[in-house]
Amino acid sequence: MRKKKAVVIHSGGMDSSICLALAMQELGKDAVTSLSFYYGQRHASEIIQAEKICKDWNVAHATLNLSCLSQVTANALINPAVAIEKDPPTTPNTLVVGRNGLMARLGAIYADYLGASFIYLGVIGVEGNYSGYRDCSREYFDLKQKILRIDLANPHFKILTPLVSLTKKETLEIAHRLGILEYLLNTTITCYEGISQAGCQQCPACRLRNKGLQEFKEANPGVLLNVEP
Repeated sequence: MRKKKAVVIHSGGMDSSICLALAMQELGKDAVTSLSFYYGQRHASEIIQAEKICKDWNVAHATLNLSCLSQVTANALINPAVAIEKDPPTTPNTLVVGRNGLMARLGAIYADYLGASFIYLGVIGVEGNYSGYRDCSREYFDLKQKILRIDLANPHFKILTPLVSLTKKETLEIAHRLGILEYLLNTTITCYEGISQAGCQQCPACRLRNKGLQEFKEANPGVLLNVEP
């Protein structure tokens, strides 16, 4: 019987960092490994933040290099010469085709290597509804999970997406309950331009994050957050 261990796909952003905290709470920090990916993203500074978070929380961290993605696909997230669309159409030009599925597959292979039967991803369905990312739904990961169970010969392997049905406001409420909201607001990078804290305030990721933060503040007026500008 495998001991309960997990790999958390950890970008260094808010949602994946919340998942890291949830995994540590559930399994203990020694049973959790954070896994980040460098794929030539223009906001690669998020990986530095992932490393910092893992150091602060005393949890294992690894990074895989997927810079070859730029050889097989093109988009604004891995080509800084292309401007990010502020009001994207149904399919935004920041969509990295197959990214979440690829990360889930590699994370699962690494989890199997470590003797773990779980991976966590910080995807939320609102990303798909609001930003047009088609690989952020639970339905998508249910299909991926079926394939990975075959690949790994492990019928108990699970892809955990604890935030998938939540709004941004609700994810921030989880962080607040865990006592890490202020820390994450000051440490994580959400902005596609790699700007910390409030970010560029123009890209879809910033707008979604800041909308959620505003809604959180309105619903929790007694919560004072010391967030750096």
